[in-house]
Amino acid sequence: MKLATEPKPAPTHLQRFLRWSQRLLFITGILALGYVGFALLDARLYQASAKRSLESQIQVEKEPHEIQPKPAIKPGDVLGRLDIPRLDLSVVVLQGTSSRMLRRGTGHIESTPLPGEAGNSGIAGHRDTFFRGLKDIRKNDEIQFQTSTELFRFVVDWAKVVAPDDRSVLDPSTGSSLTLVTCYPFYFVGPAPNRFVVRAHRN
Repeated sequence: MKLATEPKPAPTHLQRFLRWSQRLLFITGILALGYVGFALLDARLYQASAKRSLESQIQVEKEPHEIQPKPAIKPGDVLGRLDIPRLDLSVVVLQGTSSRMLRRGTGHIESTPLPGEAGNSGIAGHRDTFFRGLKDIRKNDEIQFQTSTELFRFVVDWAKVVAPDDRSVLDPSTGSSLTLVTCYPFYFVGPAPNRFVVRAHRN
């Protein structure tokens, strides 16, 4: 004798909503991870390509050739490579600080002089990628800035945390100085409330 089985109750609106919400969150998470992976890969490939291009330019500049006037610098142009040997930090510096440029490298703050020139040159970078190593910076650390024609050396004077609207760190200086800016705290989740600033003078 077969016992009659009761039919399963149909899912309620709440259950259907929760089920679709779970699926949506799962898909969103996968897409977010995919984007992060793409951004990191794009940055790594761009850095490798830009560094090779800079090295090629350095070799060309070492050979005898007719000096040509330099073209005007445009947003996105590679200005050089910033190295902090003790921190094993090496990153290409681009002209400008748009989100795309800061995703691929560090950016020269356009309202400031170029690195190596007289005055206070500002360079910005993300704390969770290229400038993460700045958390371990120390006074007297050497910072190098290599262009296609010259190597500039700087010595760290100080590092401090400032408010995000404190523009005084980019005030003009009498000599040639370098100011590195990133967000702070380094491991903060979401938009960071402060800025971490490193100041160095040309050696």
